[in-house]
Amino acid sequence: MSLLRKWDSVPASIASSWNSSDSTSCSWLGVRCDHRSHSVVSLNLSGYGISGPLGPEIGQLKQLKTVDLNTNYFSGDIPSQLGNCSLLEYLDLSTNSFIGAIPDSLKCLQNLQTLSLFSNSLSGEIPESLFQNLTLQVLYLDTNKFNGSIPRSVVGHNSLEGGIPVGFGKFKNLETLDLSFNSYSGGLPPDLGNCSSLKTMAIIHSNLRGNCGSLMSLNLYTNELEGKIPSELGRLNKLEDLELFNNHLSGEIPISICKIASLKDLLVYNNSLSGELPLEITHLKNLRNMSLFRNQFFGVIPQSLGINSSLLQLDFTDNKFTGEVPPNLCHGKQLRVLNIGRNQLQGSIPSGVGGCSTLWRLILRENNLSGALPEFAENPILYHMDISKNNITGPIPPSIGNSSGLTFIDLSMNKLTGFIPPRASSIPPSLRNWTSLSTLILNENHFIGGIPNFLTELGKLTELQLGGNFLGGEIPSWIGSLQSLQYGLNLSSNGFVGELPSGLGNLIKLEQLHISNNNLTGTLAVLDKIHSFILVNFSYNHFRGPIPETLMNLLSSSPSSFWGNHDLCVSCLPSGGLTCTKNRSIKVCDSQSSKRDSLSRVAVALIAVASVVAVFVLAGLVCMLILCRRCRRDLGIEHDAEITAQEDPSSLLHKVMQATENLNDRHIVGRGTHGTVYKASLGGDKIYAVKKIVFTGHKGGNKSMVTEIQTIGKIRHRNLLKLEDFCLRKDYENAFSTKKSKESDVYSYGVVLLELITRKKALDANIVEWVTSVWSGTEDINKIADSGLREEFLDSNIMNQAIDVLLVALRCTEKEPGRRPTMRDVVRQLVKRNASIRGKRS
Repeated sequence: MSLLRKWDSVPASIASSWNSSDSTSCSWLGVRCDHRSHSVVSLNLSGYGISGPLGPEIGQLKQLKTVDLNTNYFSGDIPSQLGNCSLLEYLDLSTNSFIGAIPDSLKCLQNLQTLSLFSNSLSGEIPESLFQNLTLQVLYLDTNKFNGSIPRSVVGHNSLEGGIPVGFGKFKNLETLDLSFNSYSGGLPPDLGNCSSLKTMAIIHSNLRGNCGSLMSLNLYTNELEGKIPSELGRLNKLEDLELFNNHLSGEIPISICKIASLKDLLVYNNSLSGELPLEITHLKNLRNMSLFRNQFFGVIPQSLGINSSLLQLDFTDNKFTGEVPPNLCHGKQLRVLNIGRNQLQGSIPSGVGGCSTLWRLILRENNLSGALPEFAENPILYHMDISKNNITGPIPPSIGNSSGLTFIDLSMNKLTGFIPPRASSIPPSLRNWTSLSTLILNENHFIGGIPNFLTELGKLTELQLGGNFLGGEIPSWIGSLQSLQYGLNLSSNGFVGELPSGLGNLIKLEQLHISNNNLTGTLAVLDKIHSFILVNFSYNHFRGPIPETLMNLLSSSPSSFWGNHDLCVSCLPSGGLTCTKNRSIKVCDSQSSKRDSLSRVAVALIAVASVVAVFVLAGLVCMLILCRRCRRDLGIEHDAEITAQEDPSSLLHKVMQATENLNDRHIVGRGTHGTVYKASLGGDKIYAVKKIVFTGHKGGNKSMVTEIQTIGKIRHRNLLKLEDFCLRKDYENAFSTKKSKESDVYSYGVVLLELITRKKALDANIVEWVTSVWSGTEDINKIADSGLREEFLDSNIMNQAIDVLLVALRCTEKEPGRRPTMRDVVRQLVKRNASIRGKRS
């Protein structure tokens, strides 16, 4: 009864059972006594929801053999008087709220076989004396707040620090060792190899550093392991599961590991491993799961991989593999996941991939694969297919419809084609089998024809991307029946004509609509009831009339999404508003100016000359903007000798390097495909453009380069800088390599367009920043264009033509490369506008 008085809350069943008037407690709930001595030998109150402290009176029950108080709300310290119960064999205080340290008195429990203290809030160091008990068989201390160094014990899910001590090797019968979720340092003790019965060891998420040990199932993932994988692991001839992912391991996979015949799972992803895959790995008959993604492996994937095993999962994503896709990966007819995207693989997709009827997931994206898509076998369980960003050609095979369970398919950015008969589409109608499809992405291919009407049968379609093809005709009225569309509808950069169908307004869940760069006409009124838009792009069509009120916020946040539609206008409220003052590129509906039919020679020049000159500049500017000291040696170099720069303080090179602080980034005024341009101000009007170029040398390369520079240096053009001097050095201390970028070519094109409009040179000021600043502040072309052009802007049609070219230039010079149009889009915009001008002239 003295224990009961200490408790704050007890259930009615205990309160009514524990009666102080009873002559003995042996009949009380949870109490069991010895039938001879009537001494209490067992106290089992697990799961009764008792709260309060466990009083020291527990120590008076010296005949106790079992104490089970788990899953209650006991709090406070574990009473040290428990050490008086020297006959205890089983002590379970788990899943309570005990605090403080483990009492040292528990070392007196020399008969204790099971100690369970997990899921409390115990803290402090684990007493070493606790583990001097040779009878202890089961110990659970996880999910507490212990700290300090680890004793020779089996614990996990704490904050233990320090090294894992030696001594585990004495446990000859130890089968499972789990030291996970701690903060160890150092490596594994060598005597672990003496644990002859050890089958599984887990040291997960424990900041472990060092090399690996020897186990049958080795789980060391999510640590801080670094260095090479030890080849000694190959001695483990029973190893089946090796999981080393999410570490900092480097070097190659040891050949010895690839010879472990029992190996089934090799998971080493998200490390810094490199090298080629050993051919020996193709001989592993039990291999089923191989995950190598996010490493730096290179070379050809062994072509016989899969012949000798029944692979279930293969993930080589984000490496540098080259060569062809092995043809027999599905030889065992069990392959479920094939992820080999983001590599440098070449050749065609093997027929065995298309014929693999067990695949769940197929990702081949961002490689250099070519040829046609393979024929696809009947496979209702394939739900995800991504073959985007390759060089696949030909039509989509009708057999792809055999993959009737697809929910996601992305074939974008390839060269897929197909002949389009009248009123038909190159997208095969067999795809109507995709009744579960939610995402269809076919952007940036060469499809022609109209939008296929089988799409109406895809009732779960939430995203449809068809932009950047050669589709044409009118947008069909049935598009409004795709009412599941939510995440995006992209029909941009095609050849669609006519007005927006009224059914488009039924897509009330749609968040993104992209229909830019087409030949669409009419108004945007059909969209006035869609309130779900977060991103739209209507630019470069022929829309007219007022912009719906529901789109005004998008006009304010992204005005470029409406550019290129000169007859669009804004209806201002009587009270005025920000829309009228901040969007001068969009006319006010009640103040449209009259148009003249004459074609300005200036407008023609801005479109035609810009294209011609820009192409010339892109070819020659790389070499034209070079400034370095011409070497005092004769430039007729033999045997590819080095041209060295003079270090004379009076040399132009020396002055330039001083003016640019040794080509410091703060002096950069532009970047191109082949190098970086710096501005060097030497005082007065001496301003130079310095271009730093890196090119791969070869025999005779310097001589060839010198000849080309000398030749190009003789060219004169008002938009090109005069070549002053140059210097070639093999060991140029500031040289760096640049990655070829289509975005940088587009940027250069935009700069040339700005030079044509303003008649300023790029180095007169930072022309991009200046034009962007003036346009965003005023949206007045008269404040940007050269004064010689302004007199022609009295004709609003001519002014609109100039604005067109300016807007193209601003899009080309966006700060974020991903927001820049492709050259294909730029050409379309200029050609379309030029055709519009000719039409009006005729």
